[in-house]
Amino acid sequence: MTSSRRYAVWSVGLAVYGLAVFHRSSLAVAGLAATERFDITASQLASFTMLQLLVYASMQIPVGLMVDRYGSRTVLTVAVSVVSLGQAGFALAGDYPTALIARALVGVGDAMTFICVLRLVTSWFPRRQVPLVSQLTGNLGQLGALAAAAPMTWALGEFGWTRSYLASAVAGVAMLLVLRLVLHDSPEQVHRRGVPMSARALSRSLAASWEQPGTRLGLWIHFSTPFSPALLGLLWGFPFLVSGEHRSEATAGVLISLLFLTNLAYGPLLGWLVGRHPWHRSTVGLAIIAAMASVWAMVLLWPGDAPLWLLVVLILVVGAGGPGSMVGFDVARTSNPDHRTASASGIINVGGFTSSLLVIVAVGVVLDLATPGGQGSYPPEAFRWALAVQYAFWAFGTVQIVRYRRQVRRLTGRDQVAGGSTMVEFKPSGS
Repeated sequence: MTSSRRYAVWSVGLAVYGLAVFHRSSLAVAGLAATERFDITASQLASFTMLQLLVYASMQIPVGLMVDRYGSRTVLTVAVSVVSLGQAGFALAGDYPTALIARALVGVGDAMTFICVLRLVTSWFPRRQVPLVSQLTGNLGQLGALAAAAPMTWALGEFGWTRSYLASAVAGVAMLLVLRLVLHDSPEQVHRRGVPMSARALSRSLAASWEQPGTRLGLWIHFSTPFSPALLGLLWGFPFLVSGEHRSEATAGVLISLLFLTNLAYGPLLGWLVGRHPWHRSTVGLAIIAAMASVWAMVLLWPGDAPLWLLVVLILVVGAGGPGSMVGFDVARTSNPDHRTASASGIINVGGFTSSLLVIVAVGVVLDLATPGGQGSYPPEAFRWALAVQYAFWAFGTVQIVRYRRQVRRLTGRDQVAGGSTMVEFKPSGS
């Protein structure tokens, strides 16, 4: 197998994932336009992202099982078709219920992409390269979110809602053709099928993954690190910067773009760090949580509007949350055998999208409660109270990370942080 072939397959998988991220993030800069188009409140606006993330999170374990059974090529084909259909429906929707259905379809297609690409990485790359390539996958995929920031802002202003969203949906047709021509499940097989399993066998396999203490540690790392960049990049960043910090729409668009660029910068660094120091992965997660909580405290407690330099620092620090969540997948990978990697990754992926969903909804609810009339321009004080809900989630996640890290230390008999490449596999209790 040539190196060029390996990277060609990965590039196509990465492009599919990037397209899904674009569709997922395309509402971030259109939040204010959506409130006018559908005549909705902040809580109703948040429900778009809530539903999308709810669908995403609820599908992670089934998708992991599908990938283990049918392979990445087949599942990615379905993913591109569904996410493009959903985006086209969102473009044409003229009322709130129809738009909700369309965003749910986007969530379904989006949910199928990332685990597929992680499986491709483990199938096509040598094990020593998997941590770095996995980090690059998660972070280069954020180029899709970058394309959904300033460029989407410009497109909405120039071409309007319908044409902008329809154009993005058409891109899926071209992507589907490339996928079918280039992408194979493994160097040896176009389609890599798993062994058919009964419902009882599937349950035992999931239970075995869950019983691994490293799987639970990875879940809580993934729960605690990505929701802050998600709430900025997916929905509330643009309104917060414009209405809460009184920045221009152009400045807000640039800052959100910087958030996604920061993701790209952290990816290789964290991939290298995890590869060299696998026993300190949970410490990396805890350090990222502490940094995000500290800089948010500075912004929220600043008297009046925070200065631009502090907002830039906020973006640079919060940008580590997305790459930091990838640490959880690496812990799961080294805690489970190859035939369970996709389903274990599905368990991990539930964490971050569940926390992101809950935080985004909580911010919308608090904004409505703290804003006179429940709609219109949100005052800065409302944003301060709303964004402070993050601290409850950080506190809970930190407790869980420390709890399961201690369990893994005890079970492995090591003093180092759990999750190394030689991590033993623990049998489920009672087996």
